Amino acid sequence: MIYRHHIAPPRAYTQLSHDIIRHPRLSSDAVRLLTWQLSLPQGARESLSRTAERANIGACAFTRAKRQLKDEGFVHERRVQGSGGHWATQQLVSNVPLTAAEAAKILARMPVAAVQHEPASPQLTPSPPVPAVGEPTPPPADGHPRENTRVNTSHRPPEPPVRPGSEPHPAPESLAAATALVAGFPNLSPALRHIPRPMHAELARLTAHWLEAGHPPTAVRIHILRGLPDDGTPVHRPGGLLRHLLREVPPLPATTPPTPAPEPPPTQPAGPRLSARLTSAIECQGDHIQPTLFRPTGDETLCPRCAARSLHAHLPHS
Repeated sequence: MIYRHHIAPPRAYTQLSHDIIRHPRLSSDAVRLLTWQLSLPQGARESLSRTAERANIGACAFTRAKRQLKDEGFVHERRVQGSGGHWATQQLVSNVPLTAAEAAKILARMPVAAVQHEPASPQLTPSPPVPAVGEPTPPPADGHPRENTRVNTSHRPPEPPVRPGSEPHPAPESLAAATALVAGFPNLSPALRHIPRPMHAELARLTAHWLEAGHPPTAVRIHILRGLPDDGTPVHRPGGLLRHLLREVPPLPATTPPTPAPEPPPTQPAGPRLSARLTSAIECQGDHIQPTLFRPTGDETLCPRCAARSLHAHLPHS
């Protein structure tokens, strides 16, 4: 249950109709804006926007509340032109809904000369013109240089710089191989599965420079895997990361003559220096859709999965 305690105020009060307080189509901001206006003293000229500012009603809420009051007939506006050609907005606030004709009759009683105009802001008042120094000179209209340059004055854009050690445009064979290599980049890591399709052509050109420089496809893949974050950091722009990794083509490592020593371990493909995580990894020689790297324990050339598949194929079947 709810109980109400009410004491009639002896002063500073306003009589309001229940139709305003309990209006079904007026929001709380609209009711507060209307009741605030009706509580102002007689002759007050406070605008609705000023009332909304004093009542802590935001700009969007004020626009919505004003539209509701105008739709219900509690607020009416009209534009009038006063003395001197100045235009002003007259606002009529009523405690009962009025039609447009009824509001026009009430606003017509107010003479146009009585409309109060606020003084113009100093920032909007035009300043007196300052005369220019010197004699006025017409702009040049010939459009030709005064001196004979004796050379062609072409405005063509400069040519892009040529990448050191590579051609500006890869050969068609290298570009075709690079395109196939780029198509397999999403399978190297889950972080590269969402490469934008429009970037494939640019990545193919960058990859072609690696192939023309002598780097095998395995070296390109290992270089990309080495550049991926290994701490679980998500890659939000895989295309930009690949562009950064493939932009600079490193030189091929210097080859040393073989020495009559014991048979060395399998050499890694020529390419950039590998991290400790991929130093002992080699590419499986089995049947894979995409190249697969694994760490051998001896001199095997097949990954554990391919080795188990090969062993199973050679076992006799009962």
